[in-house]
Amino acid sequence: MKHICVVEDESSIAEMIQLNLELEGFQVSVFRDGRDALKSFQESIDFDLILLDVMLPYINGVELCKLIRKSSSVPILFLSAKGTTSDRIEGLKAGANDYLPKPFDLEELLLRVAVLTHQVVEETVMIGKMMVDFKTYTAVNEETNENQSLSKKEVALIQLFTERRGQVVSRDEILDRVWGEDQFPTTRTIDNFILNFRKIFEDDPKQPVHFISVRGVGYKFVD
Repeated sequence: MKHICVVEDESSIAEMIQLNLELEGFQVSVFRDGRDALKSFQESIDFDLILLDVMLPYINGVELCKLIRKSSSVPILFLSAKGTTSDRIEGLKAGANDYLPKPFDLEELLLRVAVLTHQVVEETVMIGKMMVDFKTYTAVNEETNENQSLSKKEVALIQLFTERRGQVVSRDEILDRVWGEDQFPTTRTIDNFILNFRKIFEDDPKQPVHFISVRGVGYKFVD
C-alpha cells in the first residue's frame, strides 16, 4: 500500500484530504506544522509522496521542501493558497515535483496524486452484467440499461475489492479502510453491504460467484 504524508495546518482540509486518499486505497499520515513533520523526516522518509502546504507554522513549506531535498528525492506536491506564477516557480525551484493552488478540485488532486505515485486509477469495473462507474457512483446493467445508485461507502468497498481481486480481504481490513479507525461499525454492517452487493451484481444471490464468503475471515472478490 502506498504511503502518503500530508503536511497541512488547516484541520478541515487535512481531514478531507486524508479521508479521500484513504478511500482511494492509500495509507495516510498527517502533520499539522513544519516542525513536527521535520522531526519525522529526520528519522526516515518512508513515504511515496508528500503533500505540502506552503504557509505552515514554525517552518514554512518551501524551507521544509529544501530540507527534504538534502536527503530524499521523494515526490513532493505543494498545495497552497499562494497561487501566482512566482509562487509556483519558487515551489518548483525548492525541489517540488508539482504545485496545486488552493482552492483545488478534489478530482484534480487525486489525479495528480495518482500520477506522482504511479498509481493506476480505475474509473470503472465490470461485475457480472453491471458496469460500476466510480466517478458517478452508479452501476448500470449493460443488457437492460437499468441504473443503480451506489453510496460513497459502497463505492469505496468495491474499489478495495477490485484492488485485491482474487484475494481474501478480512473484515478488520475492510473496517479500517472503508470506515476508518475512528468509527466503530460491527462486522454485521459489512455482511449487510455484501448481501446488498449480491442482490445487485449476482445472477443468483444465494449462489454468489463474485462476492464470496470465506468463513471466519472475510470476503473474496472475483470479477
